[in-house]
Amino acid sequence: MDVPTTVTAALDDRPVRGAVCLEAGAGTGNATAGLLDAGAKQVYAVTNDPEHATIVRDRVAPSPTDRARTAVLEADVRSLPLADDSVGIVTAHGLFNLVGPASVAAVARELTRVAAPGCHLVVDDYEPLPDDAAIRELFALENAASQLARGRPALTFYPADALGALFSGYGWRFDRELTLLDPVPWSASHVEAHASVATSFAADVPDPMGGWLADEAERVADAVESESAGEMYSVAMRLSDSVAADAPE
Repeated sequence: MDVPTTVTAALDDRPVRGAVCLEAGAGTGNATAGLLDAGAKQVYAVTNDPEHATIVRDRVAPSPTDRARTAVLEADVRSLPLADDSVGIVTAHGLFNLVGPASVAAVARELTRVAAPGCHLVVDDYEPLPDDAAIRELFALENAASQLARGRPALTFYPADALGALFSGYGWRFDRELTLLDPVPWSASHVEAHASVATSFAADVPDPMGGWLADEAERVADAVESESAGEMYSVAMRLSDSVAADAPE
């Protein structure tokens, strides 16, 4: 399987070989592919999106070995169908920008619950965009449409330090930080995808606001086309040996 270079770089210094691993928020399975390639004993790929679950299953299907080592689970990352202290490596590759502020602590608590003492956690995500990034306007429209349609933002970019501080409260200690992309290449396909999400949410917002949001999202996407802006980071943390069962409520 093809593994993105960002995933390879993020996992390169982690003891993946022979480990039981979790990809929290699997998406299309990029980190799952990286974990399998690095020799994981078992990978739990968790997503709440049935289409993504199918993509991950199809991705590992050609290899009987990969298929046997992968369990694709359709579940909410705030309520994982895994036992306490059962996982040695946890990855959250591009997960947290999709987790709203109201849920971020619940996700951290649940990842800590399933982590075995000494577990390694790798969080790969995006720093807040600089003020002069043109794509910020598209993301703002996407968030506005999402907030009006379903009561929560679509995207939240947490600084690496903020997520590190959050997890430190659950017994994780900082290990290292890497820059995976600087700048981040927001391609035309990325821009189109975010515009599509914004217009989809806008369709559930009554007019005239819904129509205005959809029109603005399309206008901004056409103006941006593509852009390189911002930074993608990888933060690795390690769970203390004695606190996995004592995470705060």
